[in-house]
Amino acid sequence: MGAIHIFIETSEEEEVSSGSVAGNSGSKRPLVIGLAVVGVVLIILAVLFFAGVGMGPLDSIGHSGKVNHGSHGIRGSLCAVLGVIALAGAWFTNRKSS
Repeated sequence: MGAIHIFIETSEEEEVSSGSVAGNSGSKRPLVIGLAVVGVVLIILAVLFFAGVGMGPLDSIGHSGKVNHGSHGIRGSLCAVLGVIALAGAWFTNRKSS
């Protein structure tokens, strides 16, 4: 049995555009959106921690059960720092891709 060869001629107009090639700047868009969303959520959590709002299960994170005060500032600071890092990562990734 012989192999069947099919030759397809393509003109210059039919070539694949660079925007649809995997690994191009368009594939970084979900990463940028994800980092931005995580950053905004963390900033909102930081504001809530600094305000001292009781947030149910999130309010008990980091407590040993005996001491229930004093860690809102630490958790708020951590959320703020991580939120800024996530937003900076989104900005940097978006900037590098354009």
